[in-house]
Parts: sequence; structure tokens; C-alpha cells
Amino acid sequence: MLAWSLASADYLLADKLSPRTRQLIRDNLETRIFKPCRDMVLGKRKENWWMLGTNNWNAVCLAGVTGSALAVIESPESRALFVAAAEKYSQNFLEGFTDDGYCSEGLGYWNYGFGYYVMLCEAIHQATRGKVNLLDNPRAAKAAQFGANIEILNGVYPAFADCSVRARPGSRLMYFVSRRFGMGLRSWEQNDTSSASGSLYESMMYSFPNSASRAATAKVSSSGPGIRSWFDKAGVLLSRPRAASASRLAVALKGGHNAEHHNHNDVGSFVVVLGDKPLLLDPGGEVYTARTFSGRRYESNVLNSFGHPVPVVAGKLQRTGRQAQGRIVEKTFTDSADTLVLDISSPYDVPELKKLERNFTYSRLGAGSLTVTDKVAFARPCNFGAAIVTFDRWKQISPSALMVYDQQDALGVQIEVTGADFEILPETIKEDLSGRRLPTRLGINLTQPVTQASVTLVITPVQQAKGS
Repeated sequence: MLAWSLASADYLLADKLSPRTRQLIRDNLETRIFKPCRDMVLGKRKENWWMLGTNNWNAVCLAGVTGSALAVIESPESRALFVAAAEKYSQNFLEGFTDDGYCSEGLGYWNYGFGYYVMLCEAIHQATRGKVNLLDNPRAAKAAQFGANIEILNGVYPAFADCSVRARPGSRLMYFVSRRFGMGLRSWEQNDTSSASGSLYESMMYSFPNSASRAATAKVSSSGPGIRSWFDKAGVLLSRPRAASASRLAVALKGGHNAEHHNHNDVGSFVVVLGDKPLLLDPGGEVYTARTFSGRRYESNVLNSFGHPVPVVAGKLQRTGRQAQGRIVEKTFTDSADTLVLDISSPYDVPELKKLERNFTYSRLGAGSLTVTDKVAFARPCNFGAAIVTFDRWKQISPSALMVYDQQDALGVQIEVTGADFEILPETIKEDLSGRRLPTRLGINLTQPVTQASVTLVITPVQQAKGS
């Protein structure tokens, strides 16, 4: 990234810089960037891990290397080598998306990683006068739709993986992908992309004509992804009310597995949005420290499953790994309701666990509702508990009902349990989050061990009493 900024400055300023400064820039680009990468491409040294990696590092580093080369290298043969290398190695980045276009790194890293992939593609597109078009790729087209498809409702997005609850798609990136892929997202295409913000090379790309601004406007305008987004390969469902509906309730439901990029142990997690507020949620990622990217990562109670609205089984949290996954048992989608049933037993290393299914049913009728039912069976009596997570206020309004609310809106949570009695255990999740707020985990815990049980949460909008 620094190399690309320096190379761009050298290109723009040219003879306004002293010869000594220009030589210093070019000597360092050659020593630190071009020669090492050239040697790796030609097999003279081992490839850096990011060249073969499938996360954002691949796109960001390839864009920086290639953009730098195209800015300052004059030899067509040498420029071609870097373009060919980007063409080859950037395929690894696209492999990091599931076939349905889901970005398991989360929306913030989609902005970052796919944003740099777009800049890489555009730099090559312009340098080759459109003859090399890396965006002409079905996987790229699917990945480009992620920013629009992951919206829950009214500009609210799930904070899955290492993501902030405030994360939103980048306006420049959304403008670009909508225009370039003919998505017809008029609200995004109206953005002015020519502001001098971000990096030097990003400002240049968006301030001058590019392949997106030159693209023909889509004939059909789109207001968004409709009543649902279903990422079938990732096991992630977003369900929304119908247009002109009285309902203001929408949800994001997550299956997936526990070896995703920027993984959280969160199989079975969910977010409930009312209007423009996620009253029940995934609290997102923590402020990064050395612990975050070490063997102690899951000591964090927002990265392990304690920080997510998922069960605790026989006193155990979810384990990490690809084998810990939400297996889709059933899905039924209609205009009035969406049902998704997940087998979430594999994330729990509990030998006595015979069955654990989580049934999500989202209703579009009336004011809308989400019903979450966990059915569990053990070989011998074990403890069990479910949970919800919120940043907002809450209160218990009856032995079997909670209310979660802010200044304007409220959700009621009606609790139905079979197999044992239950108790509500509120706990503050004391980790350092970017918003500096601490979420509350409301445990719904059975009071005695069971061999079979069910816990059902019926979540609906409710009216707050005046003065609440």
C-alpha cells in the first residue's frame, strides 16, 4: 500500500520531484517490492503466504504490487509479468468466497479486500485498455453482490466475524459494483465518488473516469435484494418483510462453520432488527490485540461462543474447526414465512450429546416474528442453556417473558421450555469492543440436568408502556 502511494506520487509529480527523491523511491520499490515479487513469480524464491492465501491480504497486497508496477515501470515486458502474476494469484482471493458470494470475513473486510480487488482489476483494465478484464468472472460477479445482499433492513448489517456493528458498505465501492455489474442500485449510483478521501491511488481511480462510470446504466432499477437473501453454501439467511408491509422486523440467521476467515465460534447465531435498530444481535469483533491473532484468540468472550446467542451445552462452549458446522436439515421459504432448521450438534465436544437442532421460523404476517427453538437430547442428564445478546436495555416482565428496548422500540421475548424449569442469568460481556459499549448476555438456563428438552423463544415487536 505504501509502495503504491509512493509510486502514484512519483507518477503524478514527475519532474516536480528532485531526481534524487525519484531515484530513492524507485530504488526502494525495486528492492522491497518488485524484485522479491518477481523472484517469487519466477520460482527463484518461495512465494509469500498471501500469494496463495484466500483472504483480504491476497487482494490488498497484489493490488499494491501491481498498481506500483503499472505506475512506474516502463518496460512492457516487465509490466506484463506483474499483470500476469496478478491474473494468476488473485484467483486465490476469489476462492475465499463461497460459491454463493458470501464473505466470511464480514462486511468490513469485504469493503477492504474486495475494494482492493476492484482497484487491482481496474488498474489492469485501464493499463490494457480493457483487454484484460479480471471482473469478467462469475465468482467476482457473485462476490460483488455481497454488499447489497447482506443488508438486513434499513441500512443495518450483521456484525458476523471480526466486524463492527456500525459497518456499512463503502459508498464508492457500491457505486462501482452496481454500475460495472449492471445491478441497478440507484441509491448507491447517485453517490459522488470524486472526493479526495482515502489513499492517493483510490482518490485517483474514483475521481477520474473509470470502467464503471463509463458503463451503461442498467435499464431496470433495483431497490435491493427483496424479501430474502439466501447464501446456500455459507448457510446464512437474511429474511425481510414484504414491500409496503406493516412489519418492521427483519433477521439474519447464521449457520456456517467455525473455521471461517476471521472466525468467531458462532454457529447458530442470529440478529433481530426492528426498524433501523438491531435490538438482539451479534456484538461483532473486539479491539485487536496480540491475543486476537494468537492461540489465545478464543479466550475472548466476544470471539468464543459465549458472546453469541447460541447454546451452552453440558457447560461447554463451541469448539473451533471446520468440523464444527451448522448442517442444514430443512429449509422452507414462502412469501409469508421462512423456516431454516440447522443441526448444530457438531460444534459441541460433548460425547453425551445425541441431538441438537435449532429451528428458525421467521414470519412476515402482521407485525412479524422470529421463533427460535432448540431441541436437545443427551445420553445421560446434562445441563443446557440458550441465550440472547443485546446492547440495549432489558427487563423481565413475567416469569417467562423478557422485553428488550431502546428509546423508541421494543421486542418481547416469550420463553417456552420443556424438560425442566429455567432461570434468567444476565451477564455483562467484559471485552474491549470498538464501540466501547459492553453487551449483555441473557442466559436462559435450565435449572437441572436433562436427557431431553426444548427451549423456544418467540420474538415479536411490543409496545412499551409510557414511562418505561
